[in-house]
Amino acid sequence: MRTCLYFAYGSNLLSTRLTARCASARVVGVAMTDGWTVSFTKPGGDGSGKAGLVQRDGAVHPGVVYEIAAHEMPVLDKIEGLGHGYFRDDDFRVTMIDGSKPVSTATYVPQRHDPVLKPFDWYLALCIAGAAENRFDQKVLTSFQQTPCKPDTEDHRPARLAGLEALRAAGHDLWKALL
Repeated sequence: MRTCLYFAYGSNLLSTRLTARCASARVVGVAMTDGWTVSFTKPGGDGSGKAGLVQRDGAVHPGVVYEIAAHEMPVLDKIEGLGHGYFRDDDFRVTMIDGSKPVSTATYVPQRHDPVLKPFDWYLALCIAGAAENRFDQKVLTSFQQTPCKPDTEDHRPARLAGLEALRAAGHDLWKALL
């Protein structure tokens, strides 16, 4: 089976979130960007802010490298909105925290940012849960927790329901306590 390396930095940090989307996903390890950070200002199709990489000199930011079956990448492309807000960089270089050489991964980079957007509370909880699951530095967790968010007033939004299920599957029944 042919596989790809994928660098996750937003809601897909939480392994139950990504494996619900791509069953073959397997964590390779935590890696760091060079010259990139994460903001929650990528316009989502639902009117909220989503995680997005932003270039910034001197910045480093953690994420998770997953190995995914190549035949599942089109599924991830659709979910991530390839061509509708993100483009996929198939040679995004990250450095594994185990000190190994930089690796080339695929990741999604926003085509634009809107600084007035806020993520939905459940979406931000997914990101925080994923950062905690992967033992990110407390500064990163605190930064995520201090991100302003908003409640999702559409209780039956399919993305919300899938996100809450991923949180439950990871043991976060009381997900609001993450915020």
